Amino acid sequence: MMDTDTFLTPLYVMANDFCKYQLPPEKTPGPKPSLTRSEVVTLALFGQWSCFLSERGFYRYARHHLRPAFPTLPYRGQFNRLMRRHYEAIIAFFRYLAARLQSQDCPYEALDCTGVPTRNAKRRGAGWLAGQADIGWSNRLGWYEGFHLLVSANPQGVITGFSFAPASTKDQPMAEDFFAFRHDPQPRGPTVGEPAVGYYVVDQGFEGRGRHQHWQNHYGVQVVCPPQRNSRQPWPKKLRRWVPGLRQIVETVNEKLHYAFRLDRERPHSLTGFQTRLAAKAALLIFCIWFNLKLGRQPLKFATLLDW
Repeated sequence: MMDTDTFLTPLYVMANDFCKYQLPPEKTPGPKPSLTRSEVVTLALFGQWSCFLSERGFYRYARHHLRPAFPTLPYRGQFNRLMRRHYEAIIAFFRYLAARLQSQDCPYEALDCTGVPTRNAKRRGAGWLAGQADIGWSNRLGWYEGFHLLVSANPQGVITGFSFAPASTKDQPMAEDFFAFRHDPQPRGPTVGEPAVGYYVVDQGFEGRGRHQHWQNHYGVQVVCPPQRNSRQPWPKKLRRWVPGLRQIVETVNEKLHYAFRLDRERPHSLTGFQTRLAAKAALLIFCIWFNLKLGRQPLKFATLLDW
């Protein structure tokens, strides 16, 4: 266990150095904002821990316990607007942390999709994200309303890139867009990260020899995917067991996002708010890995990192 200040101080120092030396000077037309860009990034990441049951719960904690460190903390609505305003800075910090841990320098990346519920699927009405989130199927959740999240992680557990789409989207078209944006970067896809140096290890949700050949020809992507059990060229049993073992890391990463950083309890009212918090969760996970390595811990052993 460690106290909050011991964790928050290096997070703020790293975010402040990044915003000062890696980003262009901040342009603030009008009145000076109550929090600097580095302060917003720090609080955005810190507020994703699952001990804060909601954004309101985090703000209540910050107002009572973090005033000495952030004396100009504004009221909750303004703070949420500042978070959304600095979405690009949070994304840039996520990519900076991934690069700092040399996340791309690995023999493979594990790719996986997971369901992110944003609303009870049985509720009536359109909801806050009508036309953006919809109903899909997840082995973990069953039928749910929300988003389909694609995550790529290296063997250490560092998230190298992610994207999301409506819950009804299938794995293969999501991977198609993911690889396309990595091959030909676009401004509207900054979260996908850099192309993998090695292979992508996937499950049968991404199967299809023709599709794999297309990905290799067009994007230079090499995919390792178990064949269907009725395939004419089945894999040996040992190989079938070995590949799921490689993919275990991304499943662990998704579990951390859902339960350590409360992704499973997201109930967003706007798409920009969801995007901002998702980017903050990914950046926080990478920072925790970096922090654990500094302390000589296992990379993903941060369930008891903080003592509340």
